[in-house]
Amino acid sequence: MNPLAQQLNETLKAESPNVYDMLSALGKAIYFPKEGILSQSAEAKAKAKKFNATIGIAIENGQPMHLKVIQDTLSSYEPKDIYEYAPPAGKPELRSAWRAKMVKENPSLEGKTFSNPVATNALTHGLSIVADLFADVGDAVIIPNKNWENYELTFNIRRGAEIVEYPLYNEEYRFNSAGLREALFAQKDKGKAIVILNFPNNPTGYSPGPKEGDEIVAAIRDAAEAGINVVAVTDDAYFGLFFEDSMHESLFGKLADLHPRVLAVKVDGATKEEYVWGFRVGFITYASSSDKTLAALEQKTMGIIRATISSGPHPSQTFVLRALQAPEFDEQKAEKYDVMKKRANKVKELLDSGRYGDVWGYYPFNSGYFMCLKLQGVSAEAVRCRLLDEYGIGTIALGETDLRVAFSCIEEPNLEELFDTIYKAVTELIG
Repeated sequence: MNPLAQQLNETLKAESPNVYDMLSALGKAIYFPKEGILSQSAEAKAKAKKFNATIGIAIENGQPMHLKVIQDTLSSYEPKDIYEYAPPAGKPELRSAWRAKMVKENPSLEGKTFSNPVATNALTHGLSIVADLFADVGDAVIIPNKNWENYELTFNIRRGAEIVEYPLYNEEYRFNSAGLREALFAQKDKGKAIVILNFPNNPTGYSPGPKEGDEIVAAIRDAAEAGINVVAVTDDAYFGLFFEDSMHESLFGKLADLHPRVLAVKVDGATKEEYVWGFRVGFITYASSSDKTLAALEQKTMGIIRATISSGPHPSQTFVLRALQAPEFDEQKAEKYDVMKKRANKVKELLDSGRYGDVWGYYPFNSGYFMCLKLQGVSAEAVRCRLLDEYGIGTIALGETDLRVAFSCIEEPNLEELFDTIYKAVTELIG
């Protein structure tokens, strides 16, 4: 094993032995090279005032070489902020700005110790880093039965982990904390579990209330006290889009110092929070009472980044940073939030109006981009195909009964026609 990896592992063993035990074989072996091209180039950037002949970019007239046809469309930005490689951990100013935003939006982080966010190539990349660092063949990854399909590719297909599902809702159609607890304690013999908490949930648009949030935290704490090492991952892709009486914070804050056997990991990003899906800017953040543990995890994360994408895109990191720094940012974001909330409320108003009879129910939703219908007497796939083929409407069929509708991408005046047409397709198939 490389001496740098050994050094990081020894630090984790001394500072947070349970976190060391959580690492996968790859997680134990990975490191960020301190004597490679990137580290030497970083040193040269700071000290080489005459000539810097270290890294594979081209310089012309004292700035990164570029084509005028590209720069003309980006004239608001200095070439140094878009053409150079971003550091593997991300643009430092952006990392600091995102951390400040996290603290402002999550008061429960007050007094907690957590890392500077490391920039990722959006959310999927962040989850992939979690899988690489912590998931080995046979490890349990616990998710609800209403989930994003990419978890299976990321954790099961890529890393060989075992997907363990529990029902998202209990009999009262609230979050099923008892199901989560049962799935966790079923891993006692393994002594390790990776739990993914995705709120607002994709596909249902559901977020737990404060009491349910406390129950989730209690289940994870009790599992840790029973001897299970828990990697608790908050997939906060849709963070901030809380429309009703749900939690309005990430559970990361409450998980941050929960127990020595719990490693809280926050995966989030500008992708959906700031409506910049194509920018591919995300973040991964760790919580620990030990600064040395956080530094070791950051080094291993940078090692994964170096080994896969080398570094994220610099232009989009710069764009997001400028937005976060803009005086108009909060006001403009609030405007978009209101648009999304009105769409969600309109959907609920239509579904609660009684106009659609008993051909479907719907799963509780209070946040995010989506909601799910639970169809009666007809398959979701049949409805999906009929809507697409006969009416030119796209929806997502999930399993036998569930039809996911992304109200996020339908203008409010068109929602009534959308659901009336879905109802028409359902009744035609039933008839």
